[in-house]
Amino acid sequence: MTLQTLDAAAPTQDVLDVMEQDGAAVVRNVIDRDAVRQLVGEVTPYIETTPMGRDDFTGRRTQRTGALVARSPSCRALIMNPLVLDAARGFLSPFTDRIILHLTQTIHIHSGSRAQPLHRDRLAWGKHIPRQIEPQFNTLWALTDFTADNGATRCVPGSHKWDWARRAEPDQIVQAEMAAGSVFLYTGSVLHSGGENRARESRLGLNLTYTLGWLRQEENQYLSCPPHIAKDLEPDLQELLGYTQGNYALGYFTDPEQRHPGKDILPPEAALGRQPRPDASVSFTEMEKLDFSATEQI
Repeated sequence: MTLQTLDAAAPTQDVLDVMEQDGAAVVRNVIDRDAVRQLVGEVTPYIETTPMGRDDFTGRRTQRTGALVARSPSCRALIMNPLVLDAARGFLSPFTDRIILHLTQTIHIHSGSRAQPLHRDRLAWGKHIPRQIEPQFNTLWALTDFTADNGATRCVPGSHKWDWARRAEPDQIVQAEMAAGSVFLYTGSVLHSGGENRARESRLGLNLTYTLGWLRQEENQYLSCPPHIAKDLEPDLQELLGYTQGNYALGYFTDPEQRHPGKDILPPEAALGRQPRPDASVSFTEMEKLDFSATEQI
C-alpha cells in the first residue's frame, strides 16, 4: 500500500480524484524553504510557551499550539493557498454552500514521542453525521522534513471507505514522508495518526483544516481570532473564520450593547465594521428552492 504524491502544479481535479480514491495524498514542495523559515520564525515564540500534551492521544512529548490566524501572517497565506483552498471547496461542496476554517495548530513532536493511536478526525462530532457526508478536508504542512524516523504522519489509504469497526493491519499503514514545504492532505474519515519519533530531532507540522459551514469548529475561531483582530484581515479569510452567514438564517447575531440602533438581526460582518458582500448570504428565495419534502413539519 502506498500514498500517492502529486506535484504542486497538479490540477484541482487530480487532487480530488486521489482524495476520493485514497482519502489522502502528499503534494510536494508547495512553498519554498524561505517561506517555511518565515513561518517557523513567527510561530516559534508561541510554541516555546506551549505545554506538552496531557495524555497519550495529544502526546505527552508533543506540543500543540493554536490561534494561528491571529498570531501568524504566514499562516494566513497558507490557509488561503489556491491549490488547497480550491481542493477543499471542491471536496466539501456536495455537502455545503460554504466552508469554514476548522482548526489552526502547529504539532511539534519531540524525540521519544510514541505513535498516536490511529483515528478519524470526524469523530470530533461523534457518529452523528451520516457516513455519506464527508465533513472535513484536512492539511498538514511540513515545517521540517517528515521522515519515517521522526514521526511522519501515519495513514491508511482507502480507510475512509471502511466500516468504522475495521482495524488496520500493520502492512496497510504508510507514512507521509515529505520535504519541508510539502503538504499532506487527508479527509476527516481516513485513519491516520502522528508517528513515533525515534530520531534525535523534533518534527514540526502545521495542521490547517476546513469543514462544512453549518458545523461547529474544533477550534473556536471567534475566540481564537476575535473581532478586534479579524476586522483587519481580508474578507475571504474573515469569512473562512465564520464571520459571515453559512446560509439563510444561519449565523446572524443581535448586538447586546445596541450599537446598531433600529437593527436587531445583524450579519456577522457587522461585528467587523463592514457590510456583507453581495454573494455572502443565501436569500430566502434560494431557500424556497430547497426540497424539504422529506422533513417533518414543525
